[in-house]
Amino acid sequence: MSLSLPKFARLNPTKSLILGAISIAALLVATGLPKALVASDHDDGEVDTKGRNLNLTDLYAFREKDQNPNARDGDLILTMNSNPRSIARQQYFFSTNARYEFKLTRVADKEATPTGQEDIILRFEFSPPNDRNQQQIKFTVVKDGKEISASNMRTTALNEKAHINNLAANGAKISVFAGLREDSHFFDVEQFFRVRAGALGTAPGVGFRGPDQAIDSFKGYNVNAIALRIPQEFLSGKDGAKTYDIWETISLRDGNGKYQQVERLARPAINEGLLTSNSLLNAFNSVPPTADLSPVAAPIATEAIRTLKALGNNDDRTKALLGAFLPDVMRIDTTGASGYANALNGKGSPIRGRMIKDDVIDVTLSVLTDGKVKGDNVSYEGSNLAQGHKALEGDFPYLALPN
Repeated sequence: MSLSLPKFARLNPTKSLILGAISIAALLVATGLPKALVASDHDDGEVDTKGRNLNLTDLYAFREKDQNPNARDGDLILTMNSNPRSIARQQYFFSTNARYEFKLTRVADKEATPTGQEDIILRFEFSPPNDRNQQQIKFTVVKDGKEISASNMRTTALNEKAHINNLAANGAKISVFAGLREDSHFFDVEQFFRVRAGALGTAPGVGFRGPDQAIDSFKGYNVNAIALRIPQEFLSGKDGAKTYDIWETISLRDGNGKYQQVERLARPAINEGLLTSNSLLNAFNSVPPTADLSPVAAPIATEAIRTLKALGNNDDRTKALLGAFLPDVMRIDTTGASGYANALNGKGSPIRGRMIKDDVIDVTLSVLTDGKVKGDNVSYEGSNLAQGHKALEGDFPYLALPN
């Protein structure tokens, strides 16, 4: 990994970025959002009245050429995983009452402050499954306010060869895959929660397990995956943008036909790592990145600051970390090789997207603890029998076949 930790120590973000630690519990109270409409990521806790197929797990964004040297130059891969802890050899489905969306902002350069502006929306809606466990997909591109839709697409059923849907839009070829794939995330998350609790003084102090004992909490599970291959020239707009801020959302349709956002995800393990209250985690999922800088973020900022200080960060570094990772979007500067923390901007924010096998947990732990914790001793390939994932596929959608 090429993360330069000292860079974070030199930062001095503005007070507005500090307060922007994710506006939320107060906002939910004010808007009266019902409990049934709040959600979680991999391990943020769950809401009993809402299925896991409305829970996001990971976002990946990378230049396809960096994953597959034989791929066409200029194509980007976006992947959205949901429905965590799907057990092996069982069919799972996407919600028929929700919209799954990638959202993108064109960015002038890698140093620009994220705005959360929705320049492009890539939307997926699913029909009930047929007798072959396939769901029809309505795919809609909302680009600069104009819509392009295609409904002649379908998912791939369990144990079926990957069905790749193709759409020609304004001369660009867009490819879509949707179906079960192995959960590619790797993390000893249970031990992380013990380590964090010890640092916060709510449990005995412990460290991470050694390489021979560390457990990958996601080994053997599947997820619902949506993978998209899209030419950069289709996204770039009239100014030829080469850098994008990306996040993903799930919105649930209510009884009046209106959609309410219930999930949001961008950078891995940030909200889950800094926030300990399930209500604040759920609140975070319900608002757009534009709310991350809202003054009502104080309740969440307070909890995030407490966690960062418990992990050994002083006041200046704590402010710098919050400024580097908020608003919560995943930036990808396509002028350089993809990879989480392959490069940083002046605020210390990762700017090269995320590859499937990037060890984002080790990167995040190193940053949040100022290098005191190097990682959780879990890797994609695994170093003991409690770890290890299948080999990635050699072509789109690249994710490993389901268990």
